[in-house]
Parts: sequence; C-alpha cells; structure tokens
Amino acid sequence: MPQDPTERRVVVTGPPRHARLRSRGRYPHSSGYYRPRTEIDEQTTLGHTYVRSLMRIQLRAGLTVCAVLALLIGPLPLVFAAAPDARRLEWAVLGFGLYPPLVLLARWYVRRAERNERDFVRLVEDR
Repeated sequence: MPQDPTERRVVVTGPPRHARLRSRGRYPHSSGYYRPRTEIDEQTTLGHTYVRSLMRIQLRAGLTVCAVLALLIGPLPLVFAAAPDARRLEWAVLGFGLYPPLVLLARWYVRRAERNERDFVRLVEDR
C-alpha cells in the first residue's frame, strides 16, 4: 500500500517520566515517589515497618549487651564461693576488675545505637 505523500509520520510518546511517577501511588507527591519520611509521618504500613526495623535493631543491641553482662557478672558468685578465703580478691574484682569491661561495653552500645540511628536517618532522608 503506497502512502499518501501528504501524510506525515508521527512519533507517539508517553507522558514525561516524572508526570507518570507522580500519578502512581495513593497520594501525589511533588518529587514523584514516596519518601520513607512521608510513610512514617502518615503512619502507613511501610512506615510502621521502617520504625519496627529500627526498634528491632536497637533491641538486638540491647539484648547483646545484657547477654555479655550476664556472662561477665553471672559466674562471679561461683568464683567467689570457690575461694572463700580471698576477701581482698573479691573487693579487687568488684571494685576495679569490672569497671573497664563495663565502660567498654557501654561505649560499644552507645556507638552502636548512634550508628543505627544515623543509618535510619540516612534511609529516611534518602541521602
């Protein structure tokens, strides 16, 4: 079939990509997609999942600290019962021996919690 010389070939394209993305989703958003901060503010299921993931990570860090503390302090009564004549050793261990590990454990926990929160903020703010 010969084409009529007066007919012109037309290129069909869709709407611009940013307009298509804006039309998707439940609520329109100026940047074209939902940011996690919006999901959290609107308390959607996805926002709830983001917050639960942060809480789960923080809980895991806290339980790790509790487990290490239990392993560090738990056997001390058994050690002290095994050596009843070592009263000075007990005071030395309780007075000086426990503080460095406790300080290191506390420092680890604070750094871990701050890193978890920093990662969460990066996720929420899309940096």
